Formats: sequence, structure tokens, C-alpha cells
Amino acid sequence: MDIFLPLLICALVLEALLGYPEVLYRLIRHPVVWIGAVISALDRALNRGPAWARRLGGGITVLVLVGGSLAIGVPLQTFLLSLPFGWLILALLASSLLAQRSLYRFVKAVATGLRQGGLAGGRLAVAHIVGRDPDSLDEGGVARASIESLAENFSDGITAPAFWLAVGGLPGILAYKAINTADSMIGHRTPRHEAFGWAAARLDDLVNLPASRLTALLLALASGRRAGLALKAVWRDAGHHRSPNAGWPEAAMAGALGLRLAGPRRYAGHIVQDHWMGDGRTEATAADIEAGLRLYRRALALLWLLAVGWVLLA
Repeated sequence: MDIFLPLLICALVLEALLGYPEVLYRLIRHPVVWIGAVISALDRALNRGPAWARRLGGGITVLVLVGGSLAIGVPLQTFLLSLPFGWLILALLASSLLAQRSLYRFVKAVATGLRQGGLAGGRLAVAHIVGRDPDSLDEGGVARASIESLAENFSDGITAPAFWLAVGGLPGILAYKAINTADSMIGHRTPRHEAFGWAAARLDDLVNLPASRLTALLLALASGRRAGLALKAVWRDAGHHRSPNAGWPEAAMAGALGLRLAGPRRYAGHIVQDHWMGDGRTEATAADIEAGLRLYRRALALLWLLAVGWVLLA
């Protein structure tokens, strides 16, 4: 683990500075796209027959993804660490699996869309980051959706991969991203994926548990004088969220900003009933998105400081 902590700091810095270059995406796509292609192929091949067979196929899919991540990550990491500047290449590879820069950009685009294009502009921008029907959202719904996405993706797009990079190096972050991508693709309670995606969804719940709690704490601490309100919202509301993890950062964000987040939402024509996080306003605006982004930057700085402190004390 001694090398993994400095590796984490280097990866965070590189991703914040460079993101994932667009030219690289056009040339070779992104590791998550490759993982998604494998999941789609396994879905087509194994998601068939009665429920027990689908559940077994889903379990095999998860084993293939995790086993493949380790089979690629372990020897690649060993090889790169044997080179004079291989740690830098390793950090570059790991940085591609973090999302600090892209998360900020996509959420900021929603605030810009609302300010410059009104409700239509906000709906167009928010459609890139949430799965709910954007045409069903008013301005407050668009703003809340983007803030909820900011909170949840801070946890599973940054804190969680950073945690698993610190714990397991490149194999750890690769395995995490494979599990998280599988959950986003097949972990839904739909007729097709109710059984097949069960293993992916349960494992994703487990691997995201530490990061969701840590993210809530970071957001609360970063909110300064509103830290008590953020922690109160987490204590009262997080456990009532339909997700065992998403409620933690969402409740912290809601308490910190004085909003109500989550609640009933519309996906693909049907209403998902969920508990409200926080007890503030529902009429969120572009200004609230921007306040959420400022809170996100401060919480991200705390994550960096935590990583540096961990290195100094290790």
C-alpha cells in the first residue's frame, strides 16, 4: 500500500489537470466503454432462460469482470513499477478512471443551460447526466436532478475509485469500475435485469459503502457553518433512501444547501417513490447548482488533503 497512496495523489492531480483528452477518446474510446462492451456481450450471451439461470449468468458475469480486471491489472502494475518512470504511466492509467473534471463540467453545463437557454437549455444539459425523463422536469426539478447527480457521482465517480486505488492500486480501481459499470448497465429492477443484474447490484452496494459515508462527511465538513445541518440530514434521511449508499451524499448536499433532494421521480414513464433528503426548499435554481459546485470543490480539496495526510502519517 505504500506506493498506492502517492499513486492516488498523482492520479488525482493528473486527472484534475488533464481530464481524459478528447483526442484519446476519439482514438481508443475510454476504459469504461471497453468494460461496457464486455458487459453487453455477456448480457446477450448469458441473460436468458428461467430466473435461476439468469441469476447464475449474472453471477458469472460479475466473476468474469472482477477476475478479468485483476488478471489485467496485477501483471500490468507489476511490469510498470519495474520501469524507471513506470509509476507515472500507472498514475496516468489510474487517472482515466477518476471523474473530477468531467463531473464538474457536466453539472456546470446544466447551470449554464438554465441561465442561457431557460428551461429548454437546462433540460437538454441535464439529459446527459441523469436517467430520468427531462421533459417531465420543471426548472426546480432540473436543478435538483443535477445537484443529486453531483452528490452521488462525487461518491461513486471520485471517492470510491480513489479509495479502491489507495487500497489495491490499479487492479483495485479497475475492479471497482467494472463492478460500478455493471451496476449502471444491468443492476436495474427491470423485467430483463431483475435476476441477471442482482449480483452486480449487491456487489456495487458493498464496494460503494465506505466511499458514500466518507463523501457525506467531506461534504458536511466542507459546508462550514452548515455542517451540523448537513450531518443532521444525513442522520435523519440517508437510511430512508431507496439506495443504501446514494442517500448519504445526497442528504449531506441537501442539508448543506438548504434544499430537499431525491423524493418522487419519473423514469421512463413511471414514478419512483423515494424519501426526501433534507427539509429545505424544492425550488432549486441555477444559483443552487453553482453553490453545489463550490461545495464540491471544497469537499474535493478535503479529499486531496486526506490523501496527503495519509501519506505523511503512513
